[in-house]
Amino acid sequence: METYLLDWANLLLRWVHVLTAIAWVGSSFYFVFLDSSLTPPEDEDLKRQGVGGELWAVHGGGFYHPVKFTVAPPQLPKHLHWFYWESYSTWLSGFALLTVLYFFNARAYLIDPARMDWSPGTAVAVATGFLVAFWLLYDLICRWFGDRDKGDTIVGVLVSILVVAASWLACQWFAGRAAFLLVGAMMATAMSANVFFWIIPGQRKMVAAMREGKPVDPIHGRRGKQRSVHNTYFTLPVLFTMISNHYPFTWGHEHSWVVLVLMMGAGAAIRQFFVLRHGWKLGRNGNPLPYALAGVAVIAATVWWMVPAAVPPAAAAPAASFAAVRQVMEQRCVMCHGAQLQMKNVRLDSPEGLRQHAQSVYQQVVVTRLMPMNNSTGMTEQERALVGAWFAAGAKGE
Repeated sequence: METYLLDWANLLLRWVHVLTAIAWVGSSFYFVFLDSSLTPPEDEDLKRQGVGGELWAVHGGGFYHPVKFTVAPPQLPKHLHWFYWESYSTWLSGFALLTVLYFFNARAYLIDPARMDWSPGTAVAVATGFLVAFWLLYDLICRWFGDRDKGDTIVGVLVSILVVAASWLACQWFAGRAAFLLVGAMMATAMSANVFFWIIPGQRKMVAAMREGKPVDPIHGRRGKQRSVHNTYFTLPVLFTMISNHYPFTWGHEHSWVVLVLMMGAGAAIRQFFVLRHGWKLGRNGNPLPYALAGVAVIAATVWWMVPAAVPPAAAAPAASFAAVRQVMEQRCVMCHGAQLQMKNVRLDSPEGLRQHAQSVYQQVVVTRLMPMNNSTGMTEQERALVGAWFAAGAKGE
């Protein structure tokens, strides 16, 4: 019953997390597009009101005319919409999902004894501290350098170095699958913390100043904008880490941290293309296509670099006895792929199931060598060779 309820919690939390993330990323991407697409207003009345940019758009059978004030409008309306629950809900549901899937099953998903043979409690504490430490260091960098001359460039370089270092460290400490996810979670934590500690408080100060009839300090808007820009560049890298756990050849690679850094860098470069393309259409900046091409080139190079090495000929392997292969599955695999539990809906406790999934077994056990996960059941090299010989001989049954 406990496993059944945890599966439901996992499913429902994942559903909520995806929905809230869509809402957050969607609104974030829209405002980045809006900011880069604004043009100076043509209407003199809008100029007198302090409008610095406007956009005309058509969508869903209607016409829209959003405007942005250079600092603040002459007076606030009764209803002012805020964008923050999308961020908070995404982080809360994400952390809950991390807790249910990884922290409650730390021995299986979070810990790789070959890297760090922690107790579950220690692993959970270190993983949680990992998220907090990244936010504190990131925030410190922004505080120290964000308002300086060329501060955006300095912060960008230092944060990139911090992300690379954190990626390396995570892949040394945690199981590969968890390492990728924790790197994404630490960046997502910084994104939501930016909203909670900087963007929304700055906006509240601006609104309070207007309601009190005081001049609005533009520094709050500039700082909020800086953090918002960081968030948009974090988005695609974070999304990659979230989906990578379904593809063991990424986090199970010998140099997994390099794979992670390359793919996140490619995502950031592609995001830069989308950020700049609207300004390019308006003649504000150069053609951003090289960023997209660079991102695609990095992905292509990573795919080529990661091509699995050829498996040694099966001639030197043990005899490919189906009974022996079944015995290996019983000893090493059916605890996660048997009658009680079927990870990824794969059952290997019967001849039919083993033959049905022969290709996947060969790929995961022999080619990529990613299963059993973290080799938690102690599969030997001889057993892997046996599975390879059986598959090479046609994956025949009894």
